[in-house]
Amino acid sequence: MKKIIVASKNPVKIRAAIAGFEKMFPDERLSVAGCVVSSGVGEQPKTDVETLQGAYTRALNALKHTFNADYSVGIEGGIEEKNGEVEAFAWVVVMERDGGIGKGKTGIFFLPPQVTALIREGKELGEADDIVFGRSNSKQENGAVGILTNNVIDRTKYYTDAVVFALIPFKNRKLYYPREISIVEKVLITK
Repeated sequence: MKKIIVASKNPVKIRAAIAGFEKMFPDERLSVAGCVVSSGVGEQPKTDVETLQGAYTRALNALKHTFNADYSVGIEGGIEEKNGEVEAFAWVVVMERDGGIGKGKTGIFFLPPQVTALIREGKELGEADDIVFGRSNSKQENGAVGILTNNVIDRTKYYTDAVVFALIPFKNRKLYYPREISIVEKVLITK
């Protein structure tokens, strides 16, 4: 049985982690739990680099949080302004207790001007969505992507593919880890 700790109690992120692992390891039994840990970045990461750092830090902190997990999953949503528009995306980092790391990223989509204006005023994306669309706590439901696509792609589906991408090195271990990771490398990876 694979024991997985998700670096969040958000049900959307937990469902996405479960779905991604089930797709990549359909014959494995899974034990999945969430935990609250720091991302080490702002409430609303505003660059691609900051968002990836948040996912990495979440995964690392979750792995440190529990001693019996085989994998930890950090999912961090972010935005970045480019050419006057704001794009939204998320990074997923999966860490293995034995030292392996996988990364995956969602596709991007551009936010509407009303949401963008609120973000520029300092609102977090979920809060801006709730204001513009008259919702409450949408980030624990279908999120901006679900609202804007009329649930063609909800937030769980949006994250699931990125979890799958992050699991590629573990599914193809011999290609990504042609030799055993030494204890020194394991320590360096999880520092």
